[in-house]
Amino acid sequence: MSYRVGVDVGGSFTDFAVLNEITGELRTLKVFSRPDSPGSEVLWALETLAKRDGLDATAITHFAHGTTVGINTVIQRNGPDLALFTTVNFEDVLEIARLKIPQMHNLYSRRPRPLIPRDHVFGIAERTNAQGEVVLPPDPEDLAKAVRRAREAGCSGIIVAFLHAYRNAENERQVRDMVFAADPGMTVVTSSETWPIIREYERTITAVISGYVQPRVAHYLDGFEETLRQRGVQCPLLITKTNGGVMDIDQARRECVQMIMSGTASGVIGAGHLAMASGFDRIISLDIGGTSADVAVIVDGVAQYGTGELIGDFHIHIPSVSVSSVGQGGGSVAWLDTLGHLRVGPESAGSSPGPACYGRGGTKPTITDAMAASNLIGLLPLGYGAVSVDQEAARRALARLADRLGIGAEELAGDIIGISVSGMYAEISALIARFAIDPRNFHLFAFGGAGAMLACFLAQNLDMKGVVVPPSPGVVSALGALIADLRNDFIHTVYADVAPETLASLGPVLDTLEAAARDWLQAQGHSGEHVLRLSADMRYPGQSFEIETPLDPRQVRAGDAAAVTAAFHSEHARLYGHADRSAGVELISLRLVVTGPTPKPPVREIAAATGPAVPLRQVRSWFAGRSHVTDLYQRTDLAAGHHFSGPAIIAQEDTTTVIPPGFHVQIDRFGNLVIAREESTT
Repeated sequence: MSYRVGVDVGGSFTDFAVLNEITGELRTLKVFSRPDSPGSEVLWALETLAKRDGLDATAITHFAHGTTVGINTVIQRNGPDLALFTTVNFEDVLEIARLKIPQMHNLYSRRPRPLIPRDHVFGIAERTNAQGEVVLPPDPEDLAKAVRRAREAGCSGIIVAFLHAYRNAENERQVRDMVFAADPGMTVVTSSETWPIIREYERTITAVISGYVQPRVAHYLDGFEETLRQRGVQCPLLITKTNGGVMDIDQARRECVQMIMSGTASGVIGAGHLAMASGFDRIISLDIGGTSADVAVIVDGVAQYGTGELIGDFHIHIPSVSVSSVGQGGGSVAWLDTLGHLRVGPESAGSSPGPACYGRGGTKPTITDAMAASNLIGLLPLGYGAVSVDQEAARRALARLADRLGIGAEELAGDIIGISVSGMYAEISALIARFAIDPRNFHLFAFGGAGAMLACFLAQNLDMKGVVVPPSPGVVSALGALIADLRNDFIHTVYADVAPETLASLGPVLDTLEAAARDWLQAQGHSGEHVLRLSADMRYPGQSFEIETPLDPRQVRAGDAAAVTAAFHSEHARLYGHADRSAGVELISLRLVVTGPTPKPPVREIAAATGPAVPLRQVRSWFAGRSHVTDLYQRTDLAAGHHFSGPAIIAQEDTTTVIPPGFHVQIDRFGNLVIAREESTT
């Protein structure tokens, strides 16, 4: 036997997807996360899988793993003390940023405190001009003084981000080598090695975040790898990346910024694969875990990508799966603000103590408690036996808040669910506008521990085509880690008008990028087929920001400026509804993405129904504070062709699907729950 394993370590639960490469059978498991002892939950899960399924750790040939340790370091601000070395007279780059307030409609909102305080920023006398020519090399005495002051300030690492280093990194490399020579114990991260993009602040903040998370991520990966080796796992350990691919653990240690959104990206990749294999070509993925709800747009199985994704309080400017996170997860706590208004999140009960209904010491009311108090979850075993839902404990937690509001616990539960859905609605509306899509043409693909609980409420508010819940929604992120392709991004700044002579000069640049891409795949141990995708960041002269535009490399090599310009006009028209086809176009950067495909488990059909769907029993549940007689179904009892109307509850080991009144459910041939409003069914 040989196995491929995907793991997603979340804030509340750690999910496993295990593929038997001989039989094609896919097994799953969900256990509580251990933020107090990272990695121990994985060890315990491997032991459980060995006992339950006969998994032999020595027979694991592929182990891919996503984690939130990087993003949590930024959110919790528990990274190391760092210094920033920048070009003299540019010491305020982090303070000035982009001169934007976080909430444009709130004049009282404040920009976040920088990860590196101003008194830890040191200007170095050096200069490279905009053409990449070194005008002034770094001054050794100036540098020695800055290193000494950084050490005296208690800094354990230095970020080097110089003006125009995207054009020529020579000065940054010199400073890095000088620092190592003067203080070998000091960690140094350069902006040109992290992600060599134009724009000083964007390149600097990306390098700062990389250096900020590096010690904790490296420590975590070292311990995680040692744990697996002790258990007998000998295959290379792969880490899921922010761009939706995977990389080996050595690259992850060096380039921690590339894995900062690895967990959320895994879910999007898993959702895209399952949806496309089942015939759903336009979806918005909804991944609700214990701490947040993550949404992404996926077309034809491919997630939308971008840069500038929000990590805690800061935007990070590396290629990323475009995921918007909302602070409403299953463990998000309900509370009253100073005006007595009900709020939900962003505080989360996490996995310890967790929601009150989990019986692990939690007392604060959460979204999960609202579902339990409404008698919508906990009617059958949940979480592969890891969770025993105590509905009375949930009602007690809600009662304390309900008494202050002068309403009943069931009414409060409906309000908590409604507020959480409204928060998701606002965030998804922004995502819809960003990618210029019509939600009426999209299904909401729900997964995660709580995605299926809330999906119908959200889809109704967004006027979407319907909801799709896959057979094992609770472990889709783990599946995404298991099937993620090897993927890496390469960039070269051009900053020139699109013209035949500009494109002609880019042939050698393309050769260099393609060679680097193939070398990277080879270093990852991949020798099979691969795909190269070329794009460019382009804009009209005078525009402040660029649009990533797919390009045909043959047109670039041929110097076909008309074709390249037309590609940009078409992309601009698709996004914004208009294009100035008489205007010139600027090419800012070339981007090359290399993908090495990995094996994908088949999406299997299920048996057809031989009779109508029969509920286990009927229960009394509450929707929006109103009581309804509700059918309770066991997911394993449903077959292809079964259909029924809400209100209904569909229970399974890894999650619960809630069907409000006015919705209809159809089970398709792949075992997906396809849910639509009654007026939309045929």
